[in-house]
Amino acid sequence: MRWFGRLARLAGWLLVLAIAGTAGAFIWYRHAAQPPASGTVALPGLLGQVTIVRDGNGVPQIRAASKADAWFALGYVHAQDRLWQMQMNKRVVAGRLAEILGPSALDTDKFLRTLGVRRNAEAILAQASPQTRAALQAYADGVNAWIDHRQGPLPPEFLLLRTQPEHWEPADTLGWQTMMAWDLGGNWNQETLRMRLAQVLPVARISELLAPYPGEQPLRTMDYGHLYKQLAPLANAMASVADKAPPGYVEGMGSNNWVVSGAHTQSGKPMLANDPHLGLQAPALWYFARMTAPGLDVAGATLPGIPVVVLGHNDRIAWGLTNTAPDVQDLFIERLRPGSETQYQTPDGWVSFETRTETIRVKGAPDVTLKVRSTRHGPVVSDVAEPLSAAAGPLGAQYVVAFQWTALRPDDRTFQAGMKMNEARDWASFTAALRDFHSPQQNIVYADVDGNIGFFAPGRVPLRRADNDLKGLAPAPGWDARYDWAGFIPFEALPQRYNPAEGVIVTANQRIVPPDYPYFITSEWTVPYRHDRIQALLSATPKHTLDTFAAIQKDVLSLAVRDALPLLLAAPVGSDAARPQRERALLDALRKWDGTMDAERAEPLVVTAWLRELSRRLFEEKVGEPIFVRLWDQRNVQQPMLNILRDPGKLGAFWCDRPHTRPAESCNDAIADAWTQAMADLSRRYGDDPTRWRWGEAHTARSEHKPFGKVAYLSPLFNLRVPTGGDTYTVNVGRHNLRDEKAPFENTHAASVRALYDLADLPGSRFMDSTGQSGNALLPRYRDWTGKWAAVEYVTMPPAPAQAEALTLVPAAAR
Repeated sequence: MRWFGRLARLAGWLLVLAIAGTAGAFIWYRHAAQPPASGTVALPGLLGQVTIVRDGNGVPQIRAASKADAWFALGYVHAQDRLWQMQMNKRVVAGRLAEILGPSALDTDKFLRTLGVRRNAEAILAQASPQTRAALQAYADGVNAWIDHRQGPLPPEFLLLRTQPEHWEPADTLGWQTMMAWDLGGNWNQETLRMRLAQVLPVARISELLAPYPGEQPLRTMDYGHLYKQLAPLANAMASVADKAPPGYVEGMGSNNWVVSGAHTQSGKPMLANDPHLGLQAPALWYFARMTAPGLDVAGATLPGIPVVVLGHNDRIAWGLTNTAPDVQDLFIERLRPGSETQYQTPDGWVSFETRTETIRVKGAPDVTLKVRSTRHGPVVSDVAEPLSAAAGPLGAQYVVAFQWTALRPDDRTFQAGMKMNEARDWASFTAALRDFHSPQQNIVYADVDGNIGFFAPGRVPLRRADNDLKGLAPAPGWDARYDWAGFIPFEALPQRYNPAEGVIVTANQRIVPPDYPYFITSEWTVPYRHDRIQALLSATPKHTLDTFAAIQKDVLSLAVRDALPLLLAAPVGSDAARPQRERALLDALRKWDGTMDAERAEPLVVTAWLRELSRRLFEEKVGEPIFVRLWDQRNVQQPMLNILRDPGKLGAFWCDRPHTRPAESCNDAIADAWTQAMADLSRRYGDDPTRWRWGEAHTARSEHKPFGKVAYLSPLFNLRVPTGGDTYTVNVGRHNLRDEKAPFENTHAASVRALYDLADLPGSRFMDSTGQSGNALLPRYRDWTGKWAAVEYVTMPPAPAQAEALTLVPAAAR
């Protein structure tokens, strides 16, 4: 017994020592992994001395004697704080995820290799100006200086995956810029969706389902259903390709910005606000910094991997971006020569595919060889399906689908435009910089210290011929010249305004051109709820301040809910006396509610669940479950639902009636069915007591880490969550994923950064992103802004005092 006692005491002491050792190791790691804030470091590649001052939020302020050294230092601090994020970005660009993640990433690599983003980045680099190449190289040298001379441990992802960081290269920057454009500039998924919908619906019904912009008629197109019904196997193969595409590295289809002249501000100078809406990530997509050098004095939001301030201000101007969402991606159905897989048909006859072979290394598995074919339009993306000829049968094997995109061009100069924007001094130099802004097209608002405001939507937007009867909405026959692009909208003809008489410019992804605008940009503008709410709030205050602008960014009143709720409540859902008291109480609460999507209320959750179930009830049986899952997105279903409920006779007769039941059902029946299903779903998820339901708890903002955000035992460390209000259509946006049955109300797409500028006090500009400056999940600054972001609070980054503690970088030769 004495031995058992001694063993027990020994085990206890060992446990204590293990806990103490773990705690000690953790404390050591947190100290050792912190980027140095002081001292002197000698580094090769520098031209002169650089000082880096980090403020209380970890935001670096870089002072250099040359722009080259400023870019070098930005690369250095990016690598210090976001090394893993940058290494993932590098691998995404090159289609090299499977090297570290194994076979699970192989399909994504196949798609990315087929797309050829990295190859195109190398071609862009070869055509870039000497000044551009020098800037890219200086930045890469700074990144690599940290990799080669760092002190302390690597971020935990490198340890968990047993990998080492690789050197950054200039083409990595250009490739990541292209990936940023991936979701911001295209509709290829919508084209594929139309191709599949044509298997089950006539074109007229598709136009009701993928509804036009409010107040407009559907674009007149050919009856593409006849073509696509012959190509059902190809349509199914393209659905498979969509599954293999990058899984939302950016996910950007929203944003707000606005600018007002000094006539509308207390300071008498213009004011500008911006909050781009992107998929929430941990760490955040953005990184704040200030750079000062001769000819350069710029501050704001940078992207790790890119040496410019993308959203911000210099000492004379400020600017902000939202997505125009132009139609700059087209799919082309290419007809193969009978009996040949090496030639396809063009308007001028049969020509051979361009081909190349890609070798993909796979962790823990043999290398995979991928044959990539390209046509005159672009890469053959249908080849990513495994294999198309076997999956599609004889008919499908006669065709492939090629992908054309404005960003996959070797003459893209968007990075160069970013450099020039950082240095612009006035409207003339700013718009001159935008001539090189090629992809993705953005709505850019502008203000300067002289009192001017402006708006420009730069970018390459294809010109489509007048006889193009598909208008880029659906995959086009590649052998017919009428569907080929005929150049791009001239720069001078792109949407623009300068010092408008009303002194107010607002963009929130709504239609930005008048009905008589002579060029086609897109048919898929975002419904104007956010735009209209911002306009109303701006008009409600005669003289604005940064505080009133902040209140607008915080606003969570949903005009979309205000539109939908009366239509839902008009149905006799609550007239059934047998309906439980809790449901009657909820319906009464909805009648008194004003549509404010407050995190502490139950009504936002109830109406969101109701609308979700109504969309399922209206559309799932009509299109079939496999297609419905791809359709099920608020951008697709919100507007057609409202159109149907407003026209229960003509539209409702088809969409509200279930096809296999008798007697015919009305829209009131559909609304009642959706209510019943929503109540059952909410009770299952949150319990039977609606007084305990809270929108914010269901609508938690989830910033997901890549790749560990979906690994059950690691996600609590790497993912960040915080309750939020708002919805897809509020100014303070919070978009949820309808098709996610596990967490359909979770906020996954929101304001990735917020910024406010008063041109009377640019150093007092306010900023915030969704996580923090650090990309290391074991450090405090990985998550220290999450609560502030949810509360719509801000930080500032005025110039640091000259005597502040600084890290000094000097040329290695000066040691």
